[in-house]
Amino acid sequence: MRRLLDVLMPPQCPGCGLEGQLLCTACLRSMGRRMNEPPGVPIGLQSAQPAGIVQIEWCGPYAGPARSSLHALKYDGEQRLAGPLGQLMAARWRRAGVGGEVLVPVPVHAARQRERGFDQAELLAREVGRQLGLPVVSALRRTERTAAQHGLSRSARQANVGRVFDVREQYLTQIAGRWIVLIDDVSTTGSTLVGCAAALYGAGVAAVSALALARER
Repeated sequence: MRRLLDVLMPPQCPGCGLEGQLLCTACLRSMGRRMNEPPGVPIGLQSAQPAGIVQIEWCGPYAGPARSSLHALKYDGEQRLAGPLGQLMAARWRRAGVGGEVLVPVPVHAARQRERGFDQAELLAREVGRQLGLPVVSALRRTERTAAQHGLSRSARQANVGRVFDVREQYLTQIAGRWIVLIDDVSTTGSTLVGCAAALYGAGVAAVSALALARER
């Protein structure tokens, strides 16, 4: 099916427009510019470590090819991008991640998932899980539909999320006492991660880390 789609709808790199490649080598290199940097938040980054997150890792800044690729995935429905983007995230975690037993995607609201037909964080988490050999548990639920973060200021983003996450009861036994790695496409203020971590700690997890493709400074 994938080969048929490539024939009927030839891929085009969302970063530079190169035809015939889902993501070109140059754009992948740009998105993974932090690949060989040491773990942790670099000195001078405006956003500090989000509360409750013991480690946060990402591949590069939310700009250029990363922004274009995530836009194509989320809003244009180019789900094929979840493969190479998830592989890039897995490579960064393999290089810099400490601990982590279970991957938990940061969920979109059910209504937004119905509109798109998929949850981009879950697609990314499945690929990261395949690459790292870690289980993926969709334990979190977004209880309120919030405005899209990309159109808001930093302060508005923080107020937008609030406490809108809880843990699905049927997954409690799969995450209790475990070290969770939250998977998201992009981290901005960190307020979404904070909300997710609070819900997970309330369910008895041991620790929460986070991994995103990109981070906005």
